[in-house]
Amino acid sequence: MYEGPVQDLIDELGRLPGVGPKSAQRIAFHLLATEPADIERLQQALQKVKEGVVFCDVCGNVSAETRCRICRDPKRDLSLVCVVEEPKDVQAIERTREFRGRYHVLGGALDPLSGVGPDQLRIRQLLNRIGTAVDGVDISEVIIATDPNTEGEATATYLVRMLRDFPGLSVTRLASGLPMGGDLEFADELTLGRALSGRRSM
Repeated sequence: MYEGPVQDLIDELGRLPGVGPKSAQRIAFHLLATEPADIERLQQALQKVKEGVVFCDVCGNVSAETRCRICRDPKRDLSLVCVVEEPKDVQAIERTREFRGRYHVLGGALDPLSGVGPDQLRIRQLLNRIGTAVDGVDISEVIIATDPNTEGEATATYLVRMLRDFPGLSVTRLASGLPMGGDLEFADELTLGRALSGRRSM
C-alpha cells in the first residue's frame, strides 16, 4: 500500500479490465516517471474519448459521427447483418476481410446473474432494423457472432427465438471448432464435439 495519490491511481488502474494489482502498480510508477507533456497527451486522449465518441445510429458501433464508416460505405452488402456483442468484435471480424455486410452491436450478452437482460441490450433496435428496410434494402440474413461461452450461447439462442418468425430471413451462427494449425490430441472435448457437429462436406 502506498500513500495518497499514488495508491488512488493504482486503485483506479486496477479497476480496468485485464489489469491486475501488479500491472496497475507498474503502470502507475511508469506514469510517475513520464514527462508532463506525455501525461497531458494521455489526459487529452481520455477526454476526447468521453466527449467525442458517439455510437452509430444504425449499428451501435463506436464512431466519430452519427453513422460509422462501415454503415456509410456504399460498397457494403446491406442485406447481410452480423450481430456481435461489443465494438471490439467488429474489428476482429473486419480483420478477416471475409465479411462485406453491416454489423449490429448488442452492447454485451445476456447474463441474468449480473442483471443483464434483453432490455439492457440493443435487441429491440435489431428487430426494428429487420422489420423495416434500411436504406431501401431488406435484410435477408442475420449472422449471429456472439462469443462461444455460456452468455454468448444464451444470447444466440434468445436471438434465434426472436428472429425465426421474420418471413424470408435466414439466421446463421458462426461455426466453432478446431483452430488452424492445431492438433486433435490437444483439443478439449467441447471444442472437438463442436467441430464434429459443425462438419461440412468437401
